[in-house]
Amino acid sequence: MIIDFHTHTFPDAIAQKTIQHMEQISHSKAHLTGSLSALKQSMIDNNIDYSVLLPVVTKPSQFDTINQVAANYNNKDGIISFGGIHPDNDHADQKLEYIKSLGLKGIKLHPDYQGTFIDDPKYISIIKKCIELDLCVVIHAGLDIGLPTPIHCPVDRAYLALEEILKNCNKDSKIVLAHVGGHLQWELVETLLVGKNVYFDLAYSPTVMNRDTLIRIIQNHGTDHILFATDSPWSHQGDAANYIKDLPFTQNELDEILYKNAANLLGLSQ
Repeated sequence: MIIDFHTHTFPDAIAQKTIQHMEQISHSKAHLTGSLSALKQSMIDNNIDYSVLLPVVTKPSQFDTINQVAANYNNKDGIISFGGIHPDNDHADQKLEYIKSLGLKGIKLHPDYQGTFIDDPKYISIIKKCIELDLCVVIHAGLDIGLPTPIHCPVDRAYLALEEILKNCNKDSKIVLAHVGGHLQWELVETLLVGKNVYFDLAYSPTVMNRDTLIRIIQNHGTDHILFATDSPWSHQGDAANYIKDLPFTQNELDEILYKNAANLLGLSQ
């Protein structure tokens, strides 16, 4: 089994225009068109059993629509869709309870697109509530190559946020810092975040980071807290899976990375 824990799609009506815009600002080339059908075909072509969709609520008014669409996509053809919330949404606790009631397994936060630093009290409150509700929280961490500075989830501020969030947490937090803990900030990841009660996903970053650094972070953090992910359409699902399979880990460790950890977080049978 392979579970891709970090993917994105866009409505058919705007997918092409959105992808073209994001290619221009990020100076990178997408591997798919950005449509849901393209992701599903990629899953078939590359033997991906499940893909986790991570929508981003970029303004509070999008909350209802994005979560309704997520619920419609969820648990169909191998798609597991998370929900989303904006830090400026009113009544955040009730909104997270609503996300839970829809059967969604988690939320995505993107501090850069949401214009809020990760250690802001609004995020702290949201993430604590997610822990209470047993919801996963995937957070974009480090630089977003398509957005200018400041970085709203730099590793040092992620560390401070986690210290506050997890100080009285006695269970697996289900917090996921995307892009190996912080894109292009892996020296700080090793110093501040490795070994913490948090998961790292492997979205996009392994394609640009030093292989030895990647191996060292995975080894020291523990393969039981690493999640295979691609950031599709920005990485090729098959190529990304093959890259991870070639890393010097045991078959059980690779299975943890490729699907076991994700299945545990998502409550999937293995």
